[in-house]
Amino acid sequence: MFSVTVRDHIMVAHSFRGEVFGPAQKLHGATFVVDATFRRPELDDDNIVVDIGLASQELHAICGALSYRNLDDDPDFAGINTSTEFLAKVIADRLAAKATAGELGAGANGLTGIAVTLHESHIAWAAYEREL
Repeated sequence: MFSVTVRDHIMVAHSFRGEVFGPAQKLHGATFVVDATFRRPELDDDNIVVDIGLASQELHAICGALSYRNLDDDPDFAGINTSTEFLAKVIADRLAAKATAGELGAGANGLTGIAVTLHESHIAWAAYEREL
């Protein structure tokens, strides 16, 4: 299996419901390093997994749409705990939609999976992986 990973970041504000979250139940900020990994079993005709430039550009657009916002105010996330794991899935699903729509280039048709990892710090991160 071949893979290519591109990186960006998001800076958000949000709060959580539930005692399991302790002080994070209050509004707080979070900065995540975002890694998006694209997978395929064979390279395309150009011997690449995906166009790195397009993958970086589309990840940046997705991250930009989430950054510098209070996610508690976003109607798409109403009543949802926007945990690290949940946000990894949101980003992966949005990247998958872009791949399916051809926004990652024609070579992206051969992608079989996308994994997104959100790094909260150097000691904690969460990921979501999906098939295409």
